[in-house]
Amino acid sequence: MWFRNVRVFRFTKPFDITAEALEEKLLEDVFKPCGPQETTRQGWVPPLGKHGEQLVHSAGGYHLVTLRKEEKILPGPVIKELVEEKVEMIEAEQGRKVPRKEKDELKEQVMLEMLPKAFSKNRRCYAYLAPKDGMLIVDASSAKQAEDLASALRKSLGSLPVRPPAVEQAPTFTLTGWLNETIDVPSSLTLGDECELKDPSEDGGVVRCKGLDLQGDEIRSHLDAGMQATRLALTWEDSLSFILDEELGIRRLKFGDTLQEKLDDVEADDAVARFDAAFSLMTLELARLIPGLLEALGGEDRSAIVEAA
Repeated sequence: MWFRNVRVFRFTKPFDITAEALEEKLLEDVFKPCGPQETTRQGWVPPLGKHGEQLVHSAGGYHLVTLRKEEKILPGPVIKELVEEKVEMIEAEQGRKVPRKEKDELKEQVMLEMLPKAFSKNRRCYAYLAPKDGMLIVDASSAKQAEDLASALRKSLGSLPVRPPAVEQAPTFTLTGWLNETIDVPSSLTLGDECELKDPSEDGGVVRCKGLDLQGDEIRSHLDAGMQATRLALTWEDSLSFILDEELGIRRLKFGDTLQEKLDDVEADDAVARFDAAFSLMTLELARLIPGLLEALGGEDRSAIVEAA
């Protein structure tokens, strides 16, 4: 149960919910497969998959949930070809030109005919609520995917006061400073061998570097020319490695050997027990990493956060 990506949302005011109350809310939006004429549908499913029935898996005050989304796959070229065939048939039989509006109607007709036989693509997105840390953590590679899950959770709960965290200074400023050595890299972090540099001008280019000394002359020459770091490979306390981007997104998260050894030491023969152990280890580690990163990036801007009384 290791997340591969991390998108963080900060609760803007005190928020707490029990596992039981969360389960009850999610049951109202449980996943149901697409109907014959539906192109997409989503809903909540058990995080444990076939090994569980509960929609919420809780451990240590953290509540894990899973959003499943089903999308029917309708190949564009096939639809286009079928529409063209219908258009040609109408024009040949009726001796008239088919207008655009009628072509659009034919396209909708073709799609409705294909939907019952279309293949489905299913995707699961995991997230956990961390009320005691004031955060919602989503395993998503893009901000949009994370926001989609937050929106679905907001719909089920009726209210979800969250927003992405903000820091006191622009992440690009700090990431660039770490590379050109104008800002000290915190002792908890080690630079990796991968980065993305962007020219901030309107039509500026992008340079992606991998397998290089990030504080070497080649990178420095790009920085001296005015480019800024927008992604940076980092290792945290020798236990986690990842790519940090300018939106505070964490990608390609890898848990080190130490955490894996801790999991291996857990005396758990069944899948459910190992899942629970992995989830507990992961949440505890991320509960240390995320505040540490926010502090390293200049400190969190909490001006829009309503603090607990």
